[in-house]
Amino acid sequence: MCSLLIKNARLETGFIFENTRIVGTETSIYDVLIKDGIIVEIEKNIPQSSYEVLDADGKLLMPSFREMHIHVDKTYFSGPWKACKPITNGILTRIEEEQVLLPNQLPYAQDRAENMIQWLISQGHTHIRSHCNVDPQIGTQHIELTKAAFKKFEEQVTYDIVAFPQHGLLRSKVEPLIREAMRMGATLVGGVDPSVIDRDIDRSLNLTMDIAVESGKGIDIHIHDPNSLGAFEFYKLAELTNQANKQGQVTISHAIALGDLYGKELEEMVSALAEAKIDVTTTVPINRPTIPIPYLHENGVSVSIGHDSLTDHWSPFGTGDTIEKLSLLAQRFKYIDEYSLNRCWKYASGGIMPLSDKGEVMWPQKGDLANVLLLDAECSAHAIARRRPITHVVSQGNVVFHNGESLKKEVLK
Repeated sequence: MCSLLIKNARLETGFIFENTRIVGTETSIYDVLIKDGIIVEIEKNIPQSSYEVLDADGKLLMPSFREMHIHVDKTYFSGPWKACKPITNGILTRIEEEQVLLPNQLPYAQDRAENMIQWLISQGHTHIRSHCNVDPQIGTQHIELTKAAFKKFEEQVTYDIVAFPQHGLLRSKVEPLIREAMRMGATLVGGVDPSVIDRDIDRSLNLTMDIAVESGKGIDIHIHDPNSLGAFEFYKLAELTNQANKQGQVTISHAIALGDLYGKELEEMVSALAEAKIDVTTTVPINRPTIPIPYLHENGVSVSIGHDSLTDHWSPFGTGDTIEKLSLLAQRFKYIDEYSLNRCWKYASGGIMPLSDKGEVMWPQKGDLANVLLLDAECSAHAIARRRPITHVVSQGNVVFHNGESLKKEVLK
């Protein structure tokens, strides 16, 4: 039996009130015993016995992160610096670029994917969902290399691989390749902008759902289309989701149109997504209106965050630092008080939070999976607002990373 005893960890235990206003977060020092990847005991003083011991020295224990939108298969990360080329033909600029770029990157794509996975683990992620190109130029080779890259980290991270027709499911005629990718082990069917890329919303969405039904898998589709066009695609996808009994198995990535809708239009759209149990993943963009993340959550639509890229031909700006991402989210929605900062963590952890909205202890509990972080922070609000560093990452009861600062200097270029 593999056992790990985390000594002297700081846990959030409640809120501090001033009259009726929350002004702080209560914490207390506990020991946490983990056996075979499961938390089995949480007490003030657990005898060390013969356990492997990690002395947290008062550092904050928090749920680990889930990276829900990344492309590990096509990156410049850990390679030479290279900025992006100017866009001259909208999204088609990048698609045309990939037709040459991705075949040329094949010799070192897996090595870069492995470096990115290692970096994301160091940033506190114990689950990664990676979109993986399937297109006429590379076929399913990126599926193969992504599977091989993740296999090297199977003891450290769980993962999803999305078979992603970046160049369009219809436009690039890759239906047979996507079906093959699902047989090869992809865990989700991808898609992208059925109007702008495929130019046939009904046919593109119907075919995507057909592949999902045939493979018995869910869907994660990129929809960047704004305003009423994007909203129309959301409604069509929600209708297909209900018809196929795929409720709770469909994700809309980016969902840009949600940042353009207001009033009754937004209310009706969010109601349709909630009914179909469609969730949303966002990068919290700063170059356009951010989708209304708190409103979505409050009205039954689960929201998660992702980085999309660390550096590639689409963007040179990613860091993989989810503490930084949560801090950005807080700033976008003007979260400056203790309570609202505390509530942000759920968007990065799959909804797992130490405290309920009322301040009741929810995590950790006996029986919980031991995916945890230690941070040099007084509480989660402090960690988010001041972007405090992660010092240790524990995945399924195993210490998979510590001392992130040294890796940051060595790997992040």
